[in-house]
Amino acid sequence: MHWLLSGPLSTEKLTVKIAGLPAPLQGKKLVQLSDFHYDGLRLSEGMLEKAIAVSNQAEPDLVLLTGDYVTDDPQPIHQLILRLKHLQSRCGIYAILGNHDIHYKHAKTEVTEALTSIGIHVLWNEIAYPLGKELPLVGLADTWSREFNPELVMNQLNPDTPCIVLSHNPDTAEILQAWRVDLQLSGHTHGGQIVIPGIGPAALVYSKITKKIPLKVRRRARFLEENVSVVSHWEWAQGYHRVGKNQLYVNRGLGTYLPGRLFCRPEVTIITLQGE
Repeated sequence: MHWLLSGPLSTEKLTVKIAGLPAPLQGKKLVQLSDFHYDGLRLSEGMLEKAIAVSNQAEPDLVLLTGDYVTDDPQPIHQLILRLKHLQSRCGIYAILGNHDIHYKHAKTEVTEALTSIGIHVLWNEIAYPLGKELPLVGLADTWSREFNPELVMNQLNPDTPCIVLSHNPDTAEILQAWRVDLQLSGHTHGGQIVIPGIGPAALVYSKITKKIPLKVRRRARFLEENVSVVSHWEWAQGYHRVGKNQLYVNRGLGTYLPGRLFCRPEVTIITLQGE
């Protein structure tokens, strides 16, 4: 995707407070990358190279990838991993899959095996402990898959222990209110791609008024019409949110669909953990 359509890369930095975070984990730094859509069209080599450089310059304790490495055909994953193998992290790189990574038959297996081959840990309804038992890392199956079953995983956790959850689709934050989630990291929305300053994603506005728009007109606004079905909670399309007692952060992603981005730059997120 040409930079005129995607906009320059943005580095977002935030501090997330976690109640009961053990002293040795305070100050730990996480980098989140999401929604690559590496297919020769939606993500330029320059943008990807810069994102990896920004991540490495942050010297993270953990790199977290939140899905959609490819768009449809999983074959480009084999070229993408040649770039991703340059990511650096003290405690490892962990990933979940997005809806596009499981779209084609056998895509889930191909994408998982490719990422695993360069040492990236792919979590699919699994719990890992890269920062120790005091802060479990949960990776959920994509919500559009038949294997999405957060109860199966979340009920294994001690509610008195802080945890981080990777879940591609931010809509799952509504379901996850049933458990303690100190930080949920999601992507999927691309931030809405087209944002109206002071109002929010165009898809949010469109979804509110869509029932009043004649079908013929809606069909002409194909991009918005398709976007509405991406998530239910467009108010969570990007950035930090409180969802009940839980915390959610939604990354705007790196890849870009036509007609491009407007006031919604691609993103690398750097998160510092702090006790509360």
